Amino acid sequence: MTTLATETQTDTATAARPGGLIRGLGRTHRTALVLSLTALAAAALALIWLHSLGDEARAGLSACATPPGQGLPSCAAVEAITADETYVNGVAVLATALSWLMFPVAAWAGGALTGRELEHGTAQLAWTQSVTPVRWLAVKLAVPAALLTAGTSGLLLLNTWARGDGDPDLVGDWYHPDAFVSTGPVAVGYALAGLALGALAGLVWRRALPAAGVALTASLLLHGLLERFREYLWPTVTRTEAGALELPRSAFQVTWSDPARQGVGPSRATFHPESHFWPLQYVETGLLLAVAGTATAAAFLLLARRLP
Repeated sequence: MTTLATETQTDTATAARPGGLIRGLGRTHRTALVLSLTALAAAALALIWLHSLGDEARAGLSACATPPGQGLPSCAAVEAITADETYVNGVAVLATALSWLMFPVAAWAGGALTGRELEHGTAQLAWTQSVTPVRWLAVKLAVPAALLTAGTSGLLLLNTWARGDGDPDLVGDWYHPDAFVSTGPVAVGYALAGLALGALAGLVWRRALPAAGVALTASLLLHGLLERFREYLWPTVTRTEAGALELPRSAFQVTWSDPARQGVGPSRATFHPESHFWPLQYVETGLLLAVAGTATAAAFLLLARRLP
């Protein structure tokens, strides 16, 4: 408590100067900042390395002939290429990390960004000196939000670049949950929603561990809900054909009905073609930003009501 109070007194002394509160925030959470920047740099280097493997990995999936001929390489030479497995696994791991970014963000926001300071009274000490509660919360949210937006957006661009032509045999179909989230603005939306939900949980529970747990639970519910109902966020396409029906590999199948009796009758399918990737991204991102905005507004409202 003494250490935290000393740090807060130092931070509030510099807050009166331009940019002082931002510097104080960076000093208080420097461990999280260093870890985040380290993870960002590691992910960026990994994506650059995966991009360098892309051409060789695609060659490992190419058509072949034994003996080689008609422009096709030897099957023995193709089978000897091992970069495809490394590439596939690397892309999958990084896609999963980007898709689940909101969970550590939410836990940190609830536990350290707001919950810990309210639990130990350091936030209240700052409010009695040179920092107003509204300004305190605004900076607490704005600075991490800007860093998360910039960092996540940069990784999304690198991830798209590393995925190359998006061959589903190497990087997964566009509608797979991790692939979908890690290749569009939805990832930024999840990170910002996690930040806002965590900050709100910290203000409600005012204790680090309970706030972190509640923030994680809320994030899991939100993530699972949107993943479960993603297919309904944009109107599907329906195709009906006599006999057997075959959809393209890139189709995100929603429903399917086969001919009724011994192949007699039409087949019917509803699905999302690959062209629905961006509409689905925009709708889901909008919902996430609405959650983030609502949680942020609730946090400011709660803060105002609890002030004397």
